[in-house]
Amino acid sequence: MQVAWVHPQFDPVALVIGPLAIRWYGLMYLLGFLAFLLLGRRQIRRDVQRSGMTAKDLDDFLLWGVLGVVLGGRLGYVFFYKPLEYLQNPLEILMVWQGGMAFHGGLIGVVLAIALFAARRSHLAADVSSPSPAPFWQRLWALGDFVAPLVPLGLAFGRLGNFINGELWGRFADPSAVPWAMVFPQSGSDVPRHPSQLYQMAGEGLLLFVLLTWLAARPQPRGFLSGAFLAGYGLMRFLTEFAREPDAFLGLLSLGLSMGQWLSMPMIILGIALMSGTLRTAQGRESTD
Repeated sequence: MQVAWVHPQFDPVALVIGPLAIRWYGLMYLLGFLAFLLLGRRQIRRDVQRSGMTAKDLDDFLLWGVLGVVLGGRLGYVFFYKPLEYLQNPLEILMVWQGGMAFHGGLIGVVLAIALFAARRSHLAADVSSPSPAPFWQRLWALGDFVAPLVPLGLAFGRLGNFINGELWGRFADPSAVPWAMVFPQSGSDVPRHPSQLYQMAGEGLLLFVLLTWLAARPQPRGFLSGAFLAGYGLMRFLTEFAREPDAFLGLLSLGLSMGQWLSMPMIILGIALMSGTLRTAQGRESTD
């Protein structure tokens, strides 16, 4: 019988500088934001999508995006996963150091940040032949398309942080069928499991990054990349959730699906609708030219 691997149980603290302890998960967030800046600068130089973004816009938006991720992620966890518990203890909503962030909430926060930023930057998606600012919706999609390819690499770093911490482990896996099955002592059992954090790192992180980077290198109808991100992430998250252990306090919900899968389905539907809508609009313009 094949023996499963055992999670190394890394020290969650990556580096100690005097009284400051830098944790791996926080370091992964930092690497994600750094990747956002570096990739964003490269994208500004190429700007195939003609977003109108400048280096200053990128630096400014990073702060908006960070606030959207943190505030949206926390409030998403509160309302999607433990609304009754936090309703009884509302002050605990502020105790972010105790953990509890939700990607889908963070996504809503970033979408709001994109909308507010696009409303304030009239030069986005500007038409050089017209002195008037582009309509708000064009600016919104231009900024969304610019941001979409920059996000997945940060998500990959986040999932790597989950793996290092030994959290969000997977469901049972037979080592004879899954040679990379791993025991996570942090789960309180010696059951071999799927390293689902690495699956998510590969799917919603690296694979989605490659796909969106490839699409962004070619002219696309405005809004298409935003839709591709929504549909791509939603699909990857939906599939990898089959290998991830559902939250103990929720378990599986209707139809045997997890909360993460239910929250991902609207993303898939909205993303496909957005992509198909932008393609139809672009085809309609070409037919009238």
